[in-house]
Amino acid sequence: MSTSSPPGSQDLIEGLRDKLRQFAAERDWDQFHSPKNLAMALSVETAELLEHFQWLSDAESAALAPEKRVKIREELADVLLYLIRLADKLDIDLPTAAADKLSINAQKYPIQKARSSSKKYTEF
Repeated sequence: MSTSSPPGSQDLIEGLRDKLRQFAAERDWDQFHSPKNLAMALSVETAELLEHFQWLSDAESAALAPEKRVKIREELADVLLYLIRLADKLDIDLPTAAADKLSINAQKYPIQKARSSSKKYTEF
């Protein structure tokens, strides 16, 4: 059940993918970019993102200082870049995969059951 990807998303992801390929090739890093290593690096970058929110209240996390937002922006970029690199190594079309997953989630979380609920679909 493949859903088409959002307009323009494919070009954006492919452009970043190509830049990442070139970046890694110029540094001879492809040898280190196995799916396992990239998945681990992605996890590390996600943890670095989480550090910026650790111990903040919900209100504090929604009202970040500009300098904190700059750091979070960089971590989000790292997460995105590792995700794109990992998908490239596994030959996964991210925009289509994301669109497909949204369709799956719409089935798991029908509006009438999921609206205003934080329950997992198995708890409905």
